[in-house]
Amino acid sequence: MAKKENKFKDYGIATQSIHTGTDYDAETGAVRRPLHMANSYKLPDDLSKVNYSSTDLLMYARNGNPNQHWLEEKIAALHGAEDAVVLASGVGALHALFWTLLSSGDRVVYPKVSYMAVYRMFHELFNRKFGVDTVMADMTDLDAVRRAITPGTRLVHIETPDNPTVGVTDIAAIARIAHENGALLSVDNTFASPLNQRPLELGADFVVEALTKFINGHGDAQGGAIISNDLETMDRIRYEAQVNVGSVISPFNAWQIFRGSVTFPLRMRQINASTQRIAEWLEARENVTFVSYPGLPSHPGHALAKRQMKNGFGGVISFGLNADDRTVERFCAALKVVTFAVSLGHDESLIFPQPSYDERILLYPERFRRGFIRFSVGLEEPEDIIGDLDQALVAVGL
Repeated sequence: MAKKENKFKDYGIATQSIHTGTDYDAETGAVRRPLHMANSYKLPDDLSKVNYSSTDLLMYARNGNPNQHWLEEKIAALHGAEDAVVLASGVGALHALFWTLLSSGDRVVYPKVSYMAVYRMFHELFNRKFGVDTVMADMTDLDAVRRAITPGTRLVHIETPDNPTVGVTDIAAIARIAHENGALLSVDNTFASPLNQRPLELGADFVVEALTKFINGHGDAQGGAIISNDLETMDRIRYEAQVNVGSVISPFNAWQIFRGSVTFPLRMRQINASTQRIAEWLEARENVTFVSYPGLPSHPGHALAKRQMKNGFGGVISFGLNADDRTVERFCAALKVVTFAVSLGHDESLIFPQPSYDERILLYPERFRRGFIRFSVGLEEPEDIIGDLDQALVAVGL
């Protein structure tokens, strides 16, 4: 579809989150975008120039839908970008980007610490199925990244902060290294969100957001986005991964995320403040062996995070307990305010143990190999969260 001019591009992010992509409904005058659940749309009378695998015309829901397009306008605006492609999930967006950019014989350098699906895609799928050379590197070590990049490297992919250790990678430095070697840089920005970090402004070529998380923020819809100023490649992603692989988002999920994104900056500011306070409390708590949060001076990436994360340090803390796997599970189950569940970025706080038998555990720094927990802070009163953590620690004898 033809890109519309963002009339609010010179306004702040909170104003853009409310107004970009929003308009009056032409038929009713409603000030909310309607939900269009149609699978098919009226075709033009002259079909001679219709490309049935393109997204430049509303014709079939797999080629795009109005709710998707309005959400794409908003997500691009939140990143100050030219374009966004919104797909069915964060993993769908990651796969769409890698599927479009990589061919047999290409090399991709990706983090030793990464989201499980990225690990699976590169450690098992893209190399075995498609002959892509997939190489892990410690992205916090710039020399290690330089050594990993060889002729034929097509893509460097990073997460910052990373999942699940909340490590911080220097986006601008990695961008320079990648570009000097003819490679592209993609950044998973889910933990940071566009309120706190805009990787395109630091030299990244592509950004991925799991819209399921902080941008939607309500734990009730899945979606993912690829954001870039490379319009030619974005059109390829739509053609190759959306239309011809089918990773399209449903109109209902797009409508839900559009609604949730309106309050995203407000929620994220509260989450930033609460998470900082809770991380400081955890760091002072007996039997907590470590706390990994970029807002803490003790975090090895704290100074870097202060430079590249502008409004806060996000809503995820990783911490360790002086306890075995079973005790960690009992601690999580004893919580009353915090929800024992996977995912992150919801309105409710979520906690999930990272067991010592996870096959990736030896890829993490040593302190993460025992009693490791990933904690996503929600919108509850921080005093209530702290009180809940305290009572659960006492309940399991810590």
